[in-house]
Formats: sequence, structure tokens, C-alpha cells
Amino acid sequence: MSTPKRRMRDAFLQVIKDRMGAESDIFFLTGDFGSPVLDGVRRDFADRFLNVGIAEQNLVNVATGLALEGYRVIAYAIAPFITMRCLEQIRINLAILSQVRPMNVTLVGVGAGYSYEVSGPTHQALEDMALMRALPNIGVWSPADAATAAAMANRALDTPGVRYVRLDSHPLPDLGPAPTPQELQCGFRLGGTTGAAAALVSTGYLSHLAAGVRDELEAGGLPILTVDMMDLAHADMTELTTALAPCRNILTMEEGFIGCGGMDALLMLHAAPRLPKAKWAHAGLQPHYHFEIGPRDALLAAQGISRSALAARMIELINR
Repeated sequence: MSTPKRRMRDAFLQVIKDRMGAESDIFFLTGDFGSPVLDGVRRDFADRFLNVGIAEQNLVNVATGLALEGYRVIAYAIAPFITMRCLEQIRINLAILSQVRPMNVTLVGVGAGYSYEVSGPTHQALEDMALMRALPNIGVWSPADAATAAAMANRALDTPGVRYVRLDSHPLPDLGPAPTPQELQCGFRLGGTTGAAAALVSTGYLSHLAAGVRDELEAGGLPILTVDMMDLAHADMTELTTALAPCRNILTMEEGFIGCGGMDALLMLHAAPRLPKAKWAHAGLQPHYHFEIGPRDALLAAQGISRSALAARMIELINR
């Protein structure tokens, strides 16, 4: 029986709405971006809900002011707009100021990677991981399913600091049970065959593709460890490298520009030096904008990111 598909935003926002009923210090801001769950937030908590309009720079300014007054703030908009349109405000008001003034702000961006495949590069978040990772004092959380998004909503409210949560816009099946508190703390979760000599490390939507690649390779007799990276800024790299220690072949997968400071940079800087016997390869998007419109899987496949192409790439890596 297939797992039902759910939208990450609905799972995340439902947690926020439920907790707003019992906790009066949660404030919700949106940049003229809605959802069915958000209609209920606006109706039930009008005194702690504000639509600032299509004005993401001001969205961050208002979020900062509310956070300094003691509110736990959720700021919600389309992913490229809540990161790139207001990068200076995030840098000054959140990254710099939070180093000296405690605050709790969660930036929620919907539309990770090619989520908005029919809207073209203006609405596709392909640079957000690298840009947000470059800012000190900002967490970068990348859930792969609705169960993880819901768990991250609770963690965001319970954990002081500032973070960016990138959500897919498509309904997706859960990869498995919700991550445990320990997995959220470590910033990754494991799947497949523990102790395997080959690993796929992925994040977000590509963790679903990684599961398919794993199944194909294991059907051919090749055990595979999968690692779903949930935290791209503060993952426990000691725990991660311990999990990857048996692996001699590691393929990373991300729906963002490769070689530009995304997940590949995190792993090559903080994991690869601790795993000197491993061979590495990286799958991602070439740093080039594409204006073609079509199904997401077709856009990815055109850049060599498909189940069959990645399975072949892993076999090539092993044989290299």
C-alpha cells in the first residue's frame, strides 16, 4: 500500500496553528502567501497574524522587531523571495543582531529547488542553500517530507535562534516515521543498509530519488546506505562521519547549484577530510539558468539527475 502524499507546508503550519492556541507568544507573518491552514490562523488569531504584502524586506524587519519584543516569530513566503529578495535584511537584522540579542525567528520558504517547475528560474530556489549557509548564526533546515516538516515546526518553536526552513511545494509521501529528537539534533537520518560500502547523501526532494536509486542498486545486489541531510548548517559532523566511516564510495545529491557552496561544500569541507579512504562524486544542477518549462523530473533528468543515471553513476564511482 502506497504512503499518502502530503504537503510539507500544511504539516508545518498545522503544528504552528495548534500551538498558537495554547501559547500566546507565537506571532505569524506572511508575505501575501497563503494556504488552507493559514486561513484558520488568520481567523482564530487575528491579533497575532499579519500579512505585510509582497514586501519581504519589510517582512524581515517586522519579524525582527517582534522577536526583540519577546515573540517567537514565523515568517512565511515563497522560498526565493524570502531569501534572495531580502538577503541584506536577513544578514543585518537576523544574522548579525541575533549574535548579541537573543531572538527566535523562523523563515519558512515554500518552493525548494524546482518545486515551481512551471514558473521558471525567477520562482525556483536553486541558490538558497548556499546563500543561507553563508550567513553565520542562521540554521538551514531542509526536510524531505511532511512528517519531518511537522517535527521541525515544533523544534523551531522550542529552540532559540534563527533558522531558514525550505519546504517543497509538492505533495510527497513520507520517507518513513517522523525523525526522532536525536536525529533532528544530529541533523540527518539514515536509511538503507548500515555499514554498507557505498552511500547516497541527499537532501529535500532528492532524498526521495535517493531512496529509489538505493532500491534499484540493492535489487542488483549492492547494499547502499542513504543519508537524508536535514540540517545544512549545523549537522553533527562527528556523528555523520562515524556513520559514513565504512563507506568507500559516496555520491551526494542536491537540487541546487553544484560547486557553489551548497551541501557539497558542507560535506567536502567537514566530512571528506575525516574519510580519507572514500571516493566522492557530486550530483546537482550546473550553475546555469534554464528557461524550459516542464515536469520536474524531466528538468532534473536533463541534467543527469534521474534514478537510472544516478544508479549508473554510483556503479561508475565504485569501479573507478
